[in-house]
Amino acid sequence: MTAMARRPVQPMPDDVRAELAEHGLLDDYAARPFYQRNDYLAWIGRATRIETREKRIAQMLDELATGGVYMGMDHPLSRKR
Repeated sequence: MTAMARRPVQPMPDDVRAELAEHGLLDDYAARPFYQRNDYLAWIGRATRIETREKRIAQMLDELATGGVYMGMDHPLSRKR
């Protein structure tokens, strides 16, 4: 754990990085606060079924592309202008 995180820091899985790159969302991901990036990765990593994992990755990609949303909640700081 880092001083910034109360939860373990999640490593970036290769498939998630590839999806972010393929959709042109690496910068959008990097612009999010550390806790959001870490939470997304932990949430994706907890999926036990491949279908669930794919659904969670798709939700993250959609939220990053749309902006203004984090885990289905309003997040004004990430709105796209």
